[in-house]
Amino acid sequence: MKHIAILGSTGSIGTQALEVIRANPELFRVDVLSTNNRTDLLIQQAIEFQPEMVVVANKAKYPQVRDALKDYRIRVLSGQEGLNEAVSLPVTEIVLSALVGYAGLEPTIGAIKAGKNIALANKETMVTAGELVTRLARKQNVSILPVDSEHSAIFQCLIGEEENKAEKIILTASGGPFRNLPADKLHEVTLEDALQHPNWCMGAKITIDSASLMNKGLEIIEARWLFGLSPDQIEVVIHPQSIIHSMVQFRDGSIKAQMGLPDMRLPILFALGYPSRIPSDFPRLDFSKALALQFEPPDIQKFPCLQIAFDCMKAGGNMPCIMNAANEVAVEAFIERKIPFTKIPAIISRTLEKSEYIAAPDLDDYQRSDRLAREIARVFI
Repeated sequence: MKHIAILGSTGSIGTQALEVIRANPELFRVDVLSTNNRTDLLIQQAIEFQPEMVVVANKAKYPQVRDALKDYRIRVLSGQEGLNEAVSLPVTEIVLSALVGYAGLEPTIGAIKAGKNIALANKETMVTAGELVTRLARKQNVSILPVDSEHSAIFQCLIGEEENKAEKIILTASGGPFRNLPADKLHEVTLEDALQHPNWCMGAKITIDSASLMNKGLEIIEARWLFGLSPDQIEVVIHPQSIIHSMVQFRDGSIKAQMGLPDMRLPILFALGYPSRIPSDFPRLDFSKALALQFEPPDIQKFPCLQIAFDCMKAGGNMPCIMNAANEVAVEAFIERKIPFTKIPAIISRTLEKSEYIAAPDLDDYQRSDRLAREIARVFI
């Protein structure tokens, strides 16, 4: 039985991970659950799964959870210190990092230092500090197992290919809800429009990122560090059906692709069960039915966030960290209806222009870059 800590258990990835665990009680034991604000759901999860600890990142909500769980043998912790302690629980083997945004970096680093294998759903950890995180993981002999469907697909395609280096990888993107919308209409889109993803059911932030193609931008940077690639070995293609989750091209010209229905429970199950494939009753892809697979290049003029991400990946240093911070600020402002959708890439670009470049940042540099970038980005809202 594997012991698992879930950081962000009340979010989209966290709740689906608990579905997987609920269906396999003989294989998995939940040691830690955490949330930022969704305390009612956290309390329900804690009562059902009886973890060793729960963590409420928002300290103001700590008393509610403490009082609700006072009759259970569950430790209730709060804040960043609570997360740092929870990821070091001796019995835990895998930490599923499903926190949203930059908030996932510090506890993920703490888990790696504690020698825990990481099931990584928080792509921002690798975007902001991928070089540092991968170096630390190698030092600690820790595995980072990708949970994002695209990176899980690449990981699966590379199994058994240890002697065959990838020539390039091809990350697929659905194109989001605005793929067929004329560029001159983007300034009119609403929050509700942007949240209507055609294929995936996800949280608000990642859904907005998918609409702007910044999510794919974050993923190319994550892929660079997860798989040890150079920027020119990473491509993006629009695949509206989200059936092929990504591909690897080898030096002989062969291409391997991982396929499946767009269901995040599949890569979650793979990451938690690795190296075994655990049987499931999830819906299957039926090839006996008419199945059209389309591909097209991304429109970087219409969706400049993707080009911004490629540029930041090539620049390296703290540029991806700054980009991520500015994007988080801009997306939050869009969700709060303070800016139009088309202002998101403008805020990111202007923040990058005003920020200091650091070629070889350490953790303190990343933290400072993130803080200053947020301050700069807020000026442009």
